[in-house]
Amino acid sequence: MAHPRKDRSINYVEFTVADIDKAKRFYGEAFGWTYTDYGPTYCEFSDGHMTGGFEVGEVTSAGGPLVILYGDDLAEIEAAVVKAGGRITKPVFDFPGGRRFHFQDPDGYELAVWSAAT
Repeated sequence: MAHPRKDRSINYVEFTVADIDKAKRFYGEAFGWTYTDYGPTYCEFSDGHMTGGFEVGEVTSAGGPLVILYGDDLAEIEAAVVKAGGRITKPVFDFPGGRRFHFQDPDGYELAVWSAAT
């Protein structure tokens, strides 16, 4: 499913991972992402809204921009992240406009999940 390109917007996110199957398993279990394989060292993921990629290589230290995902039920997603092998780095907290938590994936990337205030 192709999504329209929007000028000057984030179009793709790419992660360098140590083990592509492990990354696919984690994000598939925790978030339901699907994949298209392009050989043994690269795959594209889709969350149904945006695409990105996993490339096998030397994982760099964590840092850089924070990728933030959206979710309706933070408790359910937090449990799925832990069950899939992620580690919670900041438990759910309130911020203006909603709530969120941060986690590390098996390669050490820190991401967050937020939900709108209800």
